[in-house]
Amino acid sequence: MLSIKGAQRQIYDTAKAHGWWEDAAPNPAEKIALMHSELSEALEGYRNGNPPSDKLPMFSQAEEEFADVIIRVLDMAEHFGLDIEGAVIAKMKYNDARPFRHGGKKF
Repeated sequence: MLSIKGAQRQIYDTAKAHGWWEDAAPNPAEKIALMHSELSEALEGYRNGNPPSDKLPMFSQAEEEFADVIIRVLDMAEHFGLDIEGAVIAKMKYNDARPFRHGGKKF
């Protein structure tokens, strides 16, 4: 099974090989905005009844777009040397110890 760190490296290598990191000074804000756009596409999928994906018909449109979000996050993380796998594990442990609804948050 592929680890998050392994996927992060593979995703970055693919993106780099396809020319997505040719800019001398990549703009983190632009990369984050593209993550937002994938979430918006997932929302549109749900607004349209979450039909099968046009590109991957064995998955729903939301599944495909959520995959794109994760791919973009891991791609950026690898480029900037971020430990997403470690952060996810640490955050899961932190959240497990938090109070119900994190002390009263509504949403």
